[in-house]
Amino acid sequence: MDGEGWETSSVSDNEVDFQYRDDEEHQYACGSVTKLQFRKEISKARWDEEMGMAEVLEKKGKMWTTTGIIRGGKTYCLIEETLFLAEIGALKLFDDDNANTPMSLEDLYQKVAGRKHSCGWECYEVYRHLKSLGYIVGRHGIPWTEKGGNKNNELVSLQGNSERNEMGESLHEDYVAELFNNMHINAVKLAFDIYLPNSKFKKSSPVDPSFVLCVTSGYPPSKADAETLERLLGSIPLKFCHVEHGRVSFFSFSMVDLPVLP
Repeated sequence: MDGEGWETSSVSDNEVDFQYRDDEEHQYACGSVTKLQFRKEISKARWDEEMGMAEVLEKKGKMWTTTGIIRGGKTYCLIEETLFLAEIGALKLFDDDNANTPMSLEDLYQKVAGRKHSCGWECYEVYRHLKSLGYIVGRHGIPWTEKGGNKNNELVSLQGNSERNEMGESLHEDYVAELFNNMHINAVKLAFDIYLPNSKFKKSSPVDPSFVLCVTSGYPPSKADAETLERLLGSIPLKFCHVEHGRVSFFSFSMVDLPVLP
């Protein structure tokens, strides 16, 4: 990575148009703030505080082909997925203690703001931004299904659970995962696996992501840190993201050949 240069972009939602707009989660007007839509059919889920996820009770629409993880024949939504679907009016969430009591957006905002479930507000803004643009976004280190994982997405987990998750399933068998579990390198962490919009995407066979995204806090990573992350990911491209005052910016390293001075 000698002579690297930063490539940067900060894209607003109305500057990008993708070919695939089939999923219902994208059928709302794009903007800097996710807009609630009134729907005839709304999925239902129950929040499980111990697991830190929502168990989906009733699925409606096409969004579930690219949202939620499947374990034991059930679909669960991570906190960022749960909040996003609730914001766009696609999911009605019920309280963990009382199945008849709906949870409010404010309740979910407080959970994200408290970083209790391994996704703080900056990470959520990144997730919401990319989902609004049509990308397929998955939590890094968390396979979509019990059979859908690969060696790359088992390396590092934002979830921060070293051997087994709350459902008793082994997520991190590799020693590298143990070493870099809940990875922070100078406030840099691997956050999301990003896939290009794809109407044929399957959770059971997602192949490698188009790139893995790191969310930085404050400053870009050092050269040594970036090289360490790239070695961990192998052939999968690595990009960095920074959120400041609601503005989501993306960065990447590229090789630069410096001219030979006389």
